[in-house]
Amino acid sequence: MIYRLLAINIDGTLLKSNGRLAKETKEAIEYVKNKGVYVTLVTGRNFAFAKKVAKSLKLDTFLITHGGAFIASKLDQPLQAKRISEDKTFNLVQVLENYDCTVRILHERYSIGNRLRGANNLMARAVLGSSDPLIYPMQFVESLGDTLIDNPIAPPKIEVYFTEPEERERVFDTLKSAFKDIEILVHADGKVDILPDGGTKLDGLLTLGDVLKIAPQEMVVIGDTMEDLPIIEVAGLGVAMGNAPKEVKQAADWITRTNDESGVAYMIKEHFRKQQRIAFLNKLKI
Repeated sequence: MIYRLLAINIDGTLLKSNGRLAKETKEAIEYVKNKGVYVTLVTGRNFAFAKKVAKSLKLDTFLITHGGAFIASKLDQPLQAKRISEDKTFNLVQVLENYDCTVRILHERYSIGNRLRGANNLMARAVLGSSDPLIYPMQFVESLGDTLIDNPIAPPKIEVYFTEPEERERVFDTLKSAFKDIEILVHADGKVDILPDGGTKLDGLLTLGDVLKIAPQEMVVIGDTMEDLPIIEVAGLGVAMGNAPKEVKQAADWITRTNDESGVAYMIKEHFRKQQRIAFLNKLKI
C-alpha cells in the first residue's frame, strides 16, 4: 500500500511533554513532505494553536482542529465548520452553570468561559495554559448565560472541567438525555468535550480525505489517546505512540517510541524511507 496522507495528533504525540517540538521531528516532517505525502494535524486544540504548530513545521495544509469540527488552512476560509447552534449553546450553558464546573466556549477566533470555580492547580493550568492569548484571546465572565443573551455564539466546541467525578457523571447523563445532535467525549483526565454531531476527529479526517481524494487505507495516523482510537482504527496504517494507553496500542498496526523519544520522527524514518516519492509512483500509475 502507498500512503499519501499522514495525520498526526499534537499533544502527547507531536510535542514533547514540555510542549516543544524536537529538531528531529521537524526534520522528519520535512522529509516526508519531500516524498509528496500530504501532512495534516488532527487535534482537539483550537485552530490558532494548531496553526502555530503547523507554521513551525512549515505546513500550509488543511488542519483538523477543535476536535474535528473545524477544518481549515486559513482562519477565514474553513473547509468545514461544524457548529453547535446559538440556541443549543445557550441551553447547554444554562444546564451546565447549575453544576460545579468550569465551562469554556471555544470559537475559532476566541474563547469565553466562566470563572474558575474551586479549581485545583491542574484544572487551572488546563484552562489558562492551553493556548497563547496573543493569538487566541481568552475572556472570563461571571455568568456565561447572561453573556450569551447579548452576544450569542455558535462554537465548534465546548469544554467542561469538573472537580468531582460524580458531578461529571451526573452532567453527562443529563446532557445525553436532554440534547440531540451533539457528541460528548470524556477524556482520561476528566475533561468533557461537547462537539456538534459529525464534528469528531474521525468525521474531520474522512471529510478531508474525500476532498483530497485520498482513501482511509492510503492514510497513516499517529496518536496517543483514546480520542485518537477511531482514526487509528480506520487508517491504512494506524500508529500508537509509546506513551499511549494499552487499548490504543492494541488497536494500532504499529507502535513507535514515546513523544519524549521523538516517536513521530522514528516512525517516519522507519516507514517512509521505504516509499518512493508520490510523483514518481503516480508516473508508474501505482
